[in-house]
Amino acid sequence: MSYEFLVGLRYTRSKRRAQGGNRFISFISMVSMLGIALGVAALIVVLSVMNGFQRELRTRILGVASHVQVSGYDGELNNWQRVADEVSKHPRVLASAPFVQAQGMLSFDQSVRGSLIRGVLPDAEDKVADFAQHMKSGRLEDLQPGRFGIILGADLARALHVMPGDKVTLIAPQGLVTPAAILPRLKQFQVVGIFEVGMFEYDSSLALIHMQDAQTLYRMEDRVSGVRLKIDDLFAAPRVSHELAKYLDADAMASDWTRSHANFFRAVQIEKNVMFIILLLIVAVAAFNIVSTLVMAVQDKQADIAILRTLGASPGSIMAIFVIQGALIGFIGLGLGVAGGVSLALNIDVVVPAIEHALGIQFLSKDVYYISDLPSELQWGDVIAITAVSFVLTLVATLYPSWRASRLNPAEALRYE
Repeated sequence: MSYEFLVGLRYTRSKRRAQGGNRFISFISMVSMLGIALGVAALIVVLSVMNGFQRELRTRILGVASHVQVSGYDGELNNWQRVADEVSKHPRVLASAPFVQAQGMLSFDQSVRGSLIRGVLPDAEDKVADFAQHMKSGRLEDLQPGRFGIILGADLARALHVMPGDKVTLIAPQGLVTPAAILPRLKQFQVVGIFEVGMFEYDSSLALIHMQDAQTLYRMEDRVSGVRLKIDDLFAAPRVSHELAKYLDADAMASDWTRSHANFFRAVQIEKNVMFIILLLIVAVAAFNIVSTLVMAVQDKQADIAILRTLGASPGSIMAIFVIQGALIGFIGLGLGVAGGVSLALNIDVVVPAIEHALGIQFLSKDVYYISDLPSELQWGDVIAITAVSFVLTLVATLYPSWRASRLNPAEALRYE
Protein backbone atom coordinates (compact mmCIF):
# COMPACT_ATOMS: atom_id res chain seq x y z
CA MET A 1 0.00 0.00 0.00
CA SER A 2 1.40 3.40 -0.98
CA TYR A 3 1.82 5.91 1.81
CA GLU A 4 -0.46 8.36 -0.04
CA PHE A 5 -3.32 5.85 0.14
CA LEU A 6 -2.50 4.97 3.75
CA VAL A 7 -2.47 8.60 4.90
CA GLY A 8 -5.61 9.44 2.89
CA LEU A 9 -7.42 6.48 4.45
CA ARG A 10 -6.38 7.53 7.97
CA TYR A 11 -7.52 11.11 7.33
CA THR A 12 -10.91 9.82 6.14
CA ARG A 13 -11.61 7.83 9.28
CA SER A 14 -9.81 10.08 11.77
CA LYS A 15 -12.03 11.57 14.45
CA ARG A 16 -9.40 13.65 16.32
CA ARG A 17 -10.66 12.58 19.72
CA ALA A 18 -7.41 13.45 21.44
CA GLN A 19 -6.58 16.90 22.77
CA GLY A 20 -10.03 18.32 22.20
CA GLY A 21 -9.68 18.01 18.44
CA ASN A 22 -12.44 19.11 16.08
CA ARG A 23 -14.81 16.33 15.01
CA PHE A 24 -16.82 18.60 12.74
CA ILE A 25 -14.80 17.49 9.69
CA SER A 26 -15.86 13.87 10.24
CA PHE A 27 -19.47 14.99 10.54
CA ILE A 28 -19.28 16.87 7.22
CA SER A 29 -17.69 13.82 5.60
CA MET A 30 -20.57 11.67 6.81
CA VAL A 31 -23.11 14.17 5.50
CA SER A 32 -21.36 14.15 2.11
CA MET A 33 -21.44 10.34 1.98
CA LEU A 34 -25.13 10.21 2.87
CA GLY A 35 -25.96 12.97 0.36
CA ILE A 36 -24.25 11.10 -2.46
CA ALA A 37 -25.92 7.84 -1.40
CA LEU A 38 -29.37 9.46 -1.31
CA GLY A 39 -28.92 11.17 -4.69
CA VAL A 40 -27.65 8.02 -6.42
CA ALA A 41 -30.41 5.86 -4.91
CA ALA A 42 -33.09 8.36 -5.94
CA LEU A 43 -31.68 8.53 -9.46
CA ILE A 44 -31.66 4.74 -9.85
CA VAL A 45 -35.20 4.34 -8.50
CA VAL A 46 -36.72 7.15 -10.57
CA LEU A 47 -35.12 5.97 -13.83
CA SER A 48 -36.23 2.39 -13.09
CA VAL A 49 -39.81 3.55 -12.56
CA MET A 50 -39.71 5.57 -15.79
CA ASN A 51 -38.35 2.51 -17.61
CA GLY A 52 -41.27 0.55 -16.17
CA PHE A 53 -43.79 3.12 -17.42
CA GLN A 54 -42.12 3.08 -20.83
CA ARG A 55 -42.40 -0.71 -20.92
CA GLU A 56 -46.08 -0.57 -19.94
CA LEU A 57 -46.77 2.05 -22.61
CA ARG A 58 -44.96 -0.01 -25.22
CA THR A 59 -46.80 -3.18 -24.20
CA ARG A 60 -50.21 -1.51 -24.43
CA ILE A 61 -49.51 0.11 -27.78
CA LEU A 62 -48.14 -3.09 -29.31
CA GLY A 63 -51.09 -5.00 -27.91
CA VAL A 64 -53.14 -3.23 -30.59
CA ALA A 65 -50.62 -1.94 -33.13
CA SER A 66 -48.21 -4.12 -35.08
CA HIS A 67 -44.43 -4.29 -35.07
CA VAL A 68 -44.29 -3.70 -38.84
CA GLN A 69 -47.07 -2.82 -41.26
CA VAL A 70 -47.06 -3.29 -45.04
CA SER A 71 -49.59 -1.16 -46.91
CA GLY A 72 -50.24 0.22 -50.36
CA TYR A 73 -49.42 3.77 -51.35
CA ASP A 74 -53.05 4.40 -52.31
CA GLY A 75 -54.39 2.86 -49.10
CA GLU A 76 -55.28 -0.50 -50.71
CA LEU A 77 -53.19 -3.62 -51.23
CA ASN A 78 -53.96 -6.08 -54.03
CA ASN A 79 -53.16 -9.79 -53.74
CA TRP A 80 -52.37 -9.55 -50.03
CA GLN A 81 -51.76 -13.30 -49.71
CA ARG A 82 -48.79 -13.10 -52.08
CA VAL A 83 -47.42 -10.10 -50.15
CA ALA A 84 -47.78 -11.99 -46.85
CA ASP A 85 -45.98 -15.01 -48.32
CA GLU A 86 -43.15 -12.85 -49.64
CA VAL A 87 -42.48 -10.91 -46.42
CA SER A 88 -42.72 -14.13 -44.38
CA LYS A 89 -39.49 -15.20 -46.10
CA HIS A 90 -37.63 -12.70 -43.93
CA PRO A 91 -36.02 -14.71 -41.09
CA ARG A 92 -37.20 -12.31 -38.37
CA VAL A 93 -40.89 -12.28 -39.35
CA LEU A 94 -42.90 -14.61 -37.09
CA ALA A 95 -46.49 -14.02 -38.23
CA SER A 96 -48.62 -11.90 -40.54
CA ALA A 97 -52.25 -10.83 -40.63
CA PRO A 98 -54.24 -8.84 -43.24
CA PHE A 99 -56.54 -6.02 -42.21
CA VAL A 100 -59.01 -3.52 -43.61
CA GLN A 101 -59.03 -0.11 -41.96
CA ALA A 102 -61.44 2.74 -42.63
CA GLN A 103 -63.38 5.51 -40.96
CA GLY A 104 -66.97 5.07 -39.85
CA MET A 105 -69.67 6.37 -37.56
CA LEU A 106 -71.42 4.25 -34.96
CA SER A 107 -74.93 5.04 -33.82
CA PHE A 108 -77.04 3.58 -31.02
CA ASP A 109 -80.26 5.08 -29.72
CA GLN A 110 -79.49 8.83 -29.61
CA SER A 111 -75.71 8.47 -29.34
CA VAL A 112 -73.35 8.86 -32.29
CA ARG A 113 -69.56 8.44 -32.25
CA GLY A 114 -66.92 8.54 -34.94
CA SER A 115 -64.69 5.49 -34.92
CA LEU A 116 -61.85 3.68 -36.63
CA ILE A 117 -63.14 0.45 -38.14
CA ARG A 118 -60.65 -2.38 -38.49
CA GLY A 119 -61.56 -5.55 -40.33
CA VAL A 120 -59.50 -8.55 -39.17
CA LEU A 121 -59.20 -12.30 -39.51
CA PRO A 122 -59.50 -13.49 -35.88
CA ASP A 123 -57.12 -16.45 -36.16
CA ALA A 124 -54.41 -14.43 -37.91
CA GLU A 125 -54.92 -11.28 -35.81
CA ASP A 126 -54.41 -13.24 -32.60
CA LYS A 127 -50.84 -14.02 -33.75
CA VAL A 128 -49.76 -10.39 -34.27
CA ALA A 129 -51.72 -8.57 -31.50
CA ASP A 130 -52.78 -9.21 -27.91
CA PHE A 131 -56.51 -8.52 -28.07
CA ALA A 132 -57.23 -11.86 -26.38
CA GLN A 133 -55.49 -10.61 -23.20
CA HIS A 134 -57.55 -7.41 -23.09
CA MET A 135 -61.07 -8.73 -23.76
CA LYS A 136 -63.48 -7.71 -20.99
CA SER A 137 -66.29 -9.72 -22.56
CA GLY A 138 -66.59 -11.97 -25.58
CA ARG A 139 -63.79 -13.41 -27.71
CA LEU A 140 -62.08 -12.39 -30.91
CA GLU A 141 -63.29 -15.67 -32.45
CA ASP A 142 -66.88 -14.44 -32.08
CA LEU A 143 -66.34 -12.37 -35.23
CA GLN A 144 -67.78 -14.65 -37.92
CA PRO A 145 -68.03 -13.72 -41.61
CA GLY A 146 -71.54 -12.80 -42.69
CA ARG A 147 -72.89 -12.45 -39.14
CA PHE A 148 -71.83 -8.80 -38.87
CA GLY A 149 -70.54 -8.88 -35.32
CA ILE A 150 -68.51 -6.05 -33.85
CA ILE A 151 -66.10 -5.67 -30.90
CA LEU A 152 -65.85 -2.20 -29.36
CA GLY A 153 -63.31 -0.44 -27.19
CA ALA A 154 -64.46 0.01 -23.59
CA ASP A 155 -64.64 3.82 -23.71
CA LEU A 156 -66.40 3.73 -27.08
CA ALA A 157 -69.00 1.26 -25.76
CA ARG A 158 -69.45 3.40 -22.66
CA ALA A 159 -69.99 6.52 -24.77
CA LEU A 160 -72.61 4.75 -26.90
CA HIS A 161 -74.25 3.15 -23.80
CA VAL A 162 -74.17 -0.30 -25.37
CA MET A 163 -73.68 -3.75 -23.88
CA PRO A 164 -72.84 -7.09 -25.51
CA GLY A 165 -75.85 -8.23 -27.50
CA ASP A 166 -77.00 -4.74 -28.49
CA LYS A 167 -77.14 -3.77 -32.16
CA VAL A 168 -75.36 -0.63 -33.37
CA THR A 169 -75.61 1.01 -36.77
CA LEU A 170 -72.40 1.50 -38.70
CA ILE A 171 -72.48 4.38 -41.18
CA ALA A 172 -69.79 4.15 -43.86
CA PRO A 173 -68.63 7.29 -45.71
CA GLN A 174 -68.78 5.48 -49.06
CA GLY A 175 -72.30 6.38 -50.13
CA LEU A 176 -74.88 5.02 -52.56
CA VAL A 177 -75.39 7.24 -55.60
CA THR A 178 -79.09 7.71 -56.39
CA PRO A 179 -80.90 10.15 -58.70
CA ALA A 180 -82.05 12.09 -55.66
CA ALA A 181 -78.82 12.27 -53.65
CA ILE A 182 -75.84 10.37 -52.33
CA LEU A 183 -77.05 8.20 -49.45
CA PRO A 184 -74.66 6.85 -46.81
CA ARG A 185 -74.23 3.10 -46.50
CA LEU A 186 -75.83 1.76 -43.30
CA LYS A 187 -75.44 -1.64 -41.72
CA GLN A 188 -76.45 -3.00 -38.34
CA PHE A 189 -73.80 -4.86 -36.32
CA GLN A 190 -74.33 -6.84 -33.14
CA VAL A 191 -71.90 -6.15 -30.29
CA VAL A 192 -70.21 -9.48 -29.52
CA GLY A 193 -67.38 -8.25 -27.30
CA ILE A 194 -65.65 -5.35 -25.53
CA PHE A 195 -61.90 -4.86 -25.09
CA GLU A 196 -59.85 -2.49 -22.95
CA VAL A 197 -56.11 -2.06 -23.56
CA GLY A 198 -55.60 0.98 -21.33
CA MET A 199 -54.81 3.42 -24.16
CA PHE A 200 -57.49 6.07 -24.61
CA GLU A 201 -56.62 6.42 -28.29
CA TYR A 202 -57.79 2.87 -28.94
CA ASP A 203 -60.37 2.31 -26.21
CA SER A 204 -62.36 5.37 -27.30
CA SER A 205 -62.33 4.96 -31.08
CA LEU A 206 -61.37 1.48 -32.30
CA ALA A 207 -63.95 -1.09 -33.40
CA LEU A 208 -63.19 -4.57 -34.79
CA ILE A 209 -65.26 -6.46 -37.36
CA HIS A 210 -64.53 -9.44 -39.55
CA MET A 211 -62.40 -8.65 -42.59
CA GLN A 212 -64.92 -10.06 -45.07
CA ASP A 213 -67.68 -7.91 -43.57
CA ALA A 214 -65.41 -4.87 -43.87
CA GLN A 215 -64.63 -5.69 -47.50
CA THR A 216 -68.34 -6.00 -48.24
CA LEU A 217 -69.27 -2.78 -46.44
CA TYR A 218 -66.49 -0.69 -47.97
CA ARG A 219 -66.68 -2.32 -51.42
CA MET A 220 -63.09 -3.49 -51.44
CA GLU A 221 -63.79 -6.89 -53.02
CA ASP A 222 -60.68 -9.00 -52.22
CA ARG A 223 -58.41 -6.03 -51.51
CA VAL A 224 -57.15 -5.07 -48.04
CA SER A 225 -55.59 -1.99 -46.48
CA GLY A 226 -52.38 -3.80 -45.56
CA VAL A 227 -50.67 -6.67 -43.77
CA ARG A 228 -49.56 -6.49 -40.13
CA LEU A 229 -46.36 -8.32 -39.15
CA LYS A 230 -44.93 -9.59 -35.89
CA ILE A 231 -41.14 -9.99 -35.63
CA ASP A 232 -38.92 -11.74 -33.09
CA ASP A 233 -37.44 -8.53 -31.65
CA LEU A 234 -39.61 -5.41 -31.53
CA PHE A 235 -36.53 -3.16 -31.24
CA ALA A 236 -35.30 -4.49 -34.59
CA ALA A 237 -38.48 -3.24 -36.30
CA PRO A 238 -36.86 -0.18 -37.98
CA ARG A 239 -34.14 -2.31 -39.54
CA VAL A 240 -36.55 -5.08 -40.56
CA SER A 241 -38.97 -2.61 -42.20
CA HIS A 242 -36.07 -1.22 -44.22
CA GLU A 243 -34.91 -4.70 -45.25
CA LEU A 244 -38.43 -5.71 -46.35
CA ALA A 245 -38.21 -3.31 -49.30
CA LYS A 246 -36.56 -6.00 -51.44
CA TYR A 247 -39.50 -8.35 -50.80
CA LEU A 248 -42.17 -5.82 -51.81
CA ASP A 249 -43.49 -4.48 -55.10
CA ALA A 250 -43.16 -0.85 -56.04
CA ASP A 251 -46.76 -0.07 -55.00
CA ALA A 252 -46.26 -1.24 -51.37
CA MET A 253 -44.32 0.17 -48.45
CA ALA A 254 -43.37 -0.95 -44.95
CA SER A 255 -43.47 1.12 -41.76
CA ASP A 256 -42.68 0.18 -38.15
CA TRP A 257 -44.19 0.99 -34.76
CA THR A 258 -41.43 3.45 -33.82
CA ARG A 259 -42.46 5.67 -36.72
CA SER A 260 -46.23 5.43 -36.27
CA HIS A 261 -46.06 6.11 -32.49
CA ALA A 262 -42.92 8.21 -32.36
CA ASN A 263 -44.49 11.03 -30.30
CA PHE A 264 -45.31 8.76 -27.34
CA PHE A 265 -41.84 7.31 -26.98
CA ARG A 266 -40.05 10.56 -27.80
CA ALA A 267 -41.97 12.28 -25.00
CA VAL A 268 -41.14 9.53 -22.51
CA GLN A 269 -37.45 9.55 -23.50
CA ILE A 270 -37.21 13.34 -23.22
CA GLU A 271 -38.85 13.22 -19.79
CA LYS A 272 -36.42 10.50 -18.71
CA ASN A 273 -33.42 12.57 -19.86
CA VAL A 274 -34.70 15.68 -18.08
CA MET A 275 -35.28 13.75 -14.85
CA PHE A 276 -31.76 12.31 -15.12
CA ILE A 277 -30.29 15.83 -15.33
CA ILE A 278 -32.46 17.19 -12.51
CA LEU A 279 -31.69 14.34 -10.13
CA LEU A 280 -28.02 14.41 -11.10
CA LEU A 281 -27.92 17.93 -9.62
CA ILE A 282 -28.70 16.35 -6.24
CA VAL A 283 -25.65 14.14 -6.63
CA ALA A 284 -23.60 17.16 -7.76
CA VAL A 285 -24.59 19.15 -4.66
CA ALA A 286 -23.63 16.24 -2.42
CA ALA A 287 -20.38 15.71 -4.33
CA PHE A 288 -19.37 19.33 -4.00
CA ASN A 289 -19.93 19.10 -0.26
CA ILE A 290 -16.65 17.22 -0.44
CA VAL A 291 -15.03 20.53 -1.37
CA SER A 292 -15.90 22.04 2.01
CA THR A 293 -14.85 18.82 3.74
CA LEU A 294 -11.42 18.83 2.12
CA VAL A 295 -10.92 22.57 2.56
CA MET A 296 -11.46 22.18 6.32
CA ALA A 297 -9.29 19.04 6.34
CA VAL A 298 -6.44 20.90 4.63
CA GLN A 299 -6.76 23.77 7.10
CA ASP A 300 -6.74 21.31 10.00
CA LYS A 301 -3.80 19.29 8.67
CA GLN A 302 -1.45 22.12 7.75
CA ALA A 303 1.17 21.02 10.27
CA ASP A 304 0.98 17.41 9.05
CA ILE A 305 1.34 18.56 5.44
CA ALA A 306 4.37 20.68 6.32
CA ILE A 307 6.03 17.77 8.14
CA LEU A 308 5.43 15.46 5.19
CA ARG A 309 6.93 18.05 2.86
CA THR A 310 10.04 18.43 5.04
CA LEU A 311 10.39 14.62 5.03
CA GLY A 312 10.56 14.71 1.23
CA ALA A 313 6.95 14.31 0.08
CA SER A 314 6.39 15.90 -3.30
CA PRO A 315 3.49 18.29 -4.05
CA GLY A 316 1.98 15.56 -6.22
CA SER A 317 1.97 13.13 -3.28
CA ILE A 318 0.26 15.71 -1.03
CA MET A 319 -2.33 16.29 -3.72
CA ALA A 320 -2.84 12.51 -4.11
CA ILE A 321 -3.49 12.14 -0.35
CA PHE A 322 -6.46 14.51 -0.39
CA VAL A 323 -7.75 13.23 -3.74
CA ILE A 324 -7.78 9.76 -2.21
CA GLN A 325 -9.57 11.08 0.88
CA GLY A 326 -12.31 12.72 -1.23
CA ALA A 327 -12.52 9.71 -3.58
CA LEU A 328 -13.00 7.36 -0.61
CA ILE A 329 -15.85 9.53 0.68
CA GLY A 330 -17.49 9.44 -2.77
CA PHE A 331 -16.82 5.71 -3.24
CA ILE A 332 -18.45 4.78 0.06
CA GLY A 333 -21.43 7.04 -0.70
CA LEU A 334 -21.74 5.54 -4.19
CA GLY A 335 -21.63 2.02 -2.79
CA LEU A 336 -24.40 2.74 -0.31
CA GLY A 337 -26.47 4.56 -2.95
CA VAL A 338 -26.16 1.84 -5.58
CA ALA A 339 -26.98 -0.91 -3.08
CA GLY A 340 -29.98 0.97 -1.72
CA GLY A 341 -31.23 2.12 -5.13
CA VAL A 342 -30.97 -1.31 -6.74
CA SER A 343 -32.64 -3.00 -3.77
CA LEU A 344 -35.52 -0.51 -3.79
CA ALA A 345 -35.95 -0.64 -7.58
CA LEU A 346 -36.13 -4.45 -7.52
CA ASN A 347 -38.63 -4.49 -4.63
CA ILE A 348 -40.70 -1.40 -5.35
CA ASP A 349 -43.80 -3.58 -5.81
CA VAL A 350 -43.45 -4.53 -2.13
CA VAL A 351 -42.19 -1.26 -0.66
CA VAL A 352 -44.80 1.08 -2.21
CA PRO A 353 -47.85 -0.97 -1.07
CA ALA A 354 -46.34 -1.12 2.43
CA ILE A 355 -45.96 2.69 2.50
CA GLU A 356 -49.52 3.11 1.16
CA HIS A 357 -50.87 0.78 3.83
CA ALA A 358 -48.90 2.49 6.61
CA LEU A 359 -49.96 6.03 5.59
CA GLY A 360 -53.46 5.14 4.44
CA ILE A 361 -53.02 6.72 0.99
CA GLN A 362 -52.85 5.49 -2.60
CA PHE A 363 -50.35 7.05 -4.98
CA LEU A 364 -52.08 5.84 -8.16
CA SER A 365 -55.82 5.59 -7.65
CA LYS A 366 -57.62 2.98 -9.76
CA ASP A 367 -60.43 5.47 -10.32
CA VAL A 368 -58.04 7.88 -12.05
CA TYR A 369 -55.14 5.85 -13.45
CA TYR A 370 -55.37 2.66 -15.44
CA ILE A 371 -51.98 1.59 -14.02
CA SER A 372 -52.62 1.35 -10.28
CA ASP A 373 -49.16 0.00 -9.37
CA LEU A 374 -45.76 1.59 -9.89
CA PRO A 375 -43.97 -0.46 -12.57
CA SER A 376 -40.20 -0.78 -12.33
CA GLU A 377 -37.62 -2.06 -14.78
CA LEU A 378 -34.02 -1.90 -13.60
CA GLN A 379 -31.57 -1.47 -16.47
CA TRP A 380 -27.95 -2.08 -15.53
CA GLY A 381 -26.82 0.31 -18.24
CA ASP A 382 -28.49 3.13 -16.29
CA VAL A 383 -26.85 1.98 -13.06
CA ILE A 384 -23.40 1.95 -14.67
CA ALA A 385 -23.94 5.40 -16.22
CA ILE A 386 -25.15 6.88 -12.91
CA THR A 387 -22.21 5.38 -11.02
CA ALA A 388 -19.65 6.60 -13.55
CA VAL A 389 -21.00 10.16 -13.76
CA SER A 390 -21.35 10.44 -9.99
CA PHE A 391 -17.80 9.20 -9.39
CA VAL A 392 -16.43 11.68 -11.93
CA LEU A 393 -18.25 14.51 -10.13
CA THR A 394 -16.71 13.33 -6.87
CA LEU A 395 -13.20 13.35 -8.33
CA VAL A 396 -13.71 16.80 -9.83
CA ALA A 397 -14.78 18.10 -6.42
CA THR A 398 -11.48 16.94 -4.87
CA LEU A 399 -9.16 18.68 -7.31
CA TYR A 400 -9.14 22.28 -6.04
CA PRO A 401 -8.70 21.56 -2.28
CA SER A 402 -6.04 18.96 -3.09
CA TRP A 403 -4.21 21.41 -5.32
CA ARG A 404 -4.31 24.05 -2.57
CA ALA A 405 -2.84 21.51 -0.14
CA SER A 406 0.02 20.74 -2.52
CA ARG A 407 0.85 24.49 -2.74
CA LEU A 408 1.17 24.89 1.03
CA ASN A 409 4.46 26.46 2.17
CA PRO A 410 5.98 24.29 4.98
CA ALA A 411 7.75 27.28 6.59
CA GLU A 412 4.50 29.26 6.85
CA ALA A 413 2.61 26.25 8.23
CA LEU A 414 5.21 25.54 10.93
CA ARG A 415 5.88 29.14 11.96
CA TYR A 416 3.51 29.09 14.95
CA GLU A 417 3.80 25.41 15.83
